[in-house]
Amino acid sequence: MHRHDTRPLAIFLMGPTASGKTALACTLAERFPIELVSVDSALVYRGLDIGSAKPDAATLARHPHALIDIRDPAEPYSAADFRADALTAMRAITARGHVPLLVGGTGLYFRALQQGLSALPEAHAELRAQISAEAAEIGWPQLHARLTGQDPVAATRIGPNDAQRIQRALEVIALTGRPLSELQGSQVREPFPWRVLKLALLPADRAPLHARIAERFDAMLAAGFLDEVRALKARGDLHADLPAIRAVGYRQAWQHLEGAFDAAELRNRGIFATRQLAKRQITWLRSELDARALDPERADLAGRAVDALELFLGPAAGRPG
Repeated sequence: MHRHDTRPLAIFLMGPTASGKTALACTLAERFPIELVSVDSALVYRGLDIGSAKPDAATLARHPHALIDIRDPAEPYSAADFRADALTAMRAITARGHVPLLVGGTGLYFRALQQGLSALPEAHAELRAQISAEAAEIGWPQLHARLTGQDPVAATRIGPNDAQRIQRALEVIALTGRPLSELQGSQVREPFPWRVLKLALLPADRAPLHARIAERFDAMLAAGFLDEVRALKARGDLHADLPAIRAVGYRQAWQHLEGAFDAAELRNRGIFATRQLAKRQITWLRSELDARALDPERADLAGRAVDALELFLGPAAGRPG
């Protein structure tokens, strides 16, 4: 089937939060000539370590991940930024004779990388300020209702409190006079420069995943997560509307430190938000029809992933031992 496909190879290892992606990626890196690239919208930020479940220093020393700790949390990082950085990292890995393995749970980044981004207008600071000011008066749900009238397709994909995406969709409409969904659908797609094996960690039963999410959040709190967020707040140049601070867990911790609710409620909200994130990630993964699903709860997960890579890369690609 791929006899005449001469594109270099790449692997996407996708899965919901707390599904064991990093551990599996490191296991595979022990056996195959692969290099790891992070696909995570929180791990790009320096200083977001505990609450993002960033791989620890020992793991990163043994198995370096490209695109971790590349941006200050005061500086927003977009899907377009990720695509440019990931393509650069992948080209370098391929040039070294290795195979890039992209591991993470940010579906928007995977999609932007493989499918490209539509030619949308640049951000308009004055217009964004106007939209934000209006949101402060009437609330983002009201602006979402307006978006529903102007671009119902985009509105169904955007939550009523997703300030960043509501703002962007309304901004695009104001700048172009056309719905965001129409512009996104009109892009011309070129073939992706790599032939990709997609592996999706999809749990058949979510109960173990939910239990692990709760255990991990408790472990983060015990490891000093709140001190980490206190240090971010103490900088003085960060605020709750930055993408870094809106990351799951960080948003709730920031609100708690501002006195919005107590520690018990922080735990409840943090765990709930993480479970909701996992639910959205699983829904997106199920739409990736060309991905090979692997149940992360099965004891033979690593063996099945190894088999998939050997078939894709060829058995001679494995590292000795």
